[in-house]
Amino acid sequence: MPFDRGEGPPLIVIPGVQGRWEWMRPPLRALQATCRTITYTLCGDAGAAMRFDRALGFENYMRQLDEIFERTGISRAAVCGVSYGGFIALRYAATRPERVSALILVSAPAPGWSPSARQKRYLARPWLSAPAFVATAPARVWPEIASALPDWRSRLTFTVRHSAQVVSAPMIPSRMANRVHLQQQADFGDDPGKVRAPTLVITGEDHLDQVVPPPVTRWYLDLISGSRYEKLTGTGHIGMLTQPKRFAEIVSGFVHAHSH
Repeated sequence: MPFDRGEGPPLIVIPGVQGRWEWMRPPLRALQATCRTITYTLCGDAGAAMRFDRALGFENYMRQLDEIFERTGISRAAVCGVSYGGFIALRYAATRPERVSALILVSAPAPGWSPSARQKRYLARPWLSAPAFVATAPARVWPEIASALPDWRSRLTFTVRHSAQVVSAPMIPSRMANRVHLQQQADFGDDPGKVRAPTLVITGEDHLDQVVPPPVTRWYLDLISGSRYEKLTGTGHIGMLTQPKRFAEIVSGFVHAHSH
């Protein structure tokens, strides 16, 4: 496995639409202190252990997660979906309830979400839009970096380290666009009602998440019976990166509470 570290109740973390687990190193390291933390690269990307089968569509991600359970020898685990990974976690919890001890949805779009006008422009021409997407990224995330981190030194250190991780594990624009198209073509409407696992919903501040509006993620509180909510204050969509220790405390506490 690309990342399988730590001891304790098993936790599988599913990355976002970029597909690369490497972008999540800080929270993964924080989680491994208390949980057996497992993650992977989504199929279709460089470094993924499973190739993407066009005929299977979104089902590729279910089969890939089946393979993760089999390869690790785990029969039951908490599953945490980050942003786009929330759709994968939701569908898995709905269709394989015997394998999911707890469900965590982090800044994840809920059924009924659709891309914004700006996001649709990127999706229409992913490779041509990539330079503009990268160029405007600092302006989108800087407000939450400035809010989450106390001084210029910590902000600069975070920005340099995260940029290095992004460069070392580059996204594939066409694959990202295809993932969103697959999600838009799928019907997740019945999935929340089929979830039996205890569910935790996590967002950042409403005004700081420029990717998935937190109110959209909070739809899950109405859709999944008994679900709980936690807010990472002072940050937005990348709160698990800007506040990895706090994020790990919240997630680990929930996983341990529902590990039996």
